[in-house]
Amino acid sequence: MLDQLQPQFAATIAANTDGYFPVSGQSAFWLEVKPGIVVNSLLDLALKACDVQPGALICERSFGTLEVHGSDQGQVRQAGALMLEELGCDEDSGLAPQVLNRAVIRHINDTQAMLINRTRSGMLVLGGDTLYTLEVSPAVYALAAANEAEKASVVRLVSLQNNGAVGRLQLAGSDAQIEQACERIDLTLGAMRGRAHGKGR
Repeated sequence: MLDQLQPQFAATIAANTDGYFPVSGQSAFWLEVKPGIVVNSLLDLALKACDVQPGALICERSFGTLEVHGSDQGQVRQAGALMLEELGCDEDSGLAPQVLNRAVIRHINDTQAMLINRTRSGMLVLGGDTLYTLEVSPAVYALAAANEAEKASVVRLVSLQNNGAVGRLQLAGSDAQIEQACERIDLTLGAMRGRAHGKGR
């Protein structure tokens, strides 16, 4: 559950989705499930019961990801609760975030910045910037990390991948901006409860 979408976050999602675009200030609920095909029936349930819009419906080989958003946070929360209830789950039933890699690269080289910009999904990274990279599982947790980082610091959201085997996030800014963002990301992911990887369904 993302309580308030930040401007860069909302713009990056909108630029890289085929659904109805969320806008800054709205709330959003993201769900990642396995097997992936069940996202179809779950989204149907949410749309028929709540005043929300669909932003993503992705079914990959192993995982399915969906998103609903709206201006009424209560309706978005209700949609999420209904989908979890249909699955026989609650918010603590999912996998806890597992950080696979986290790095801060200071004063990035101009040529590396250009390579990153070729595959970016958001803002530009510039030579001399400090670059933050995160890889997390399940992939959907990259979303919470990105949105909370933007709340805490004036960073640039360079890249965000939020479905598949792992989620990836890249942020750029000054040393101080990246340090602020890192602190918020660590607090956000550390506060999320869930099952240890490899246990339960």
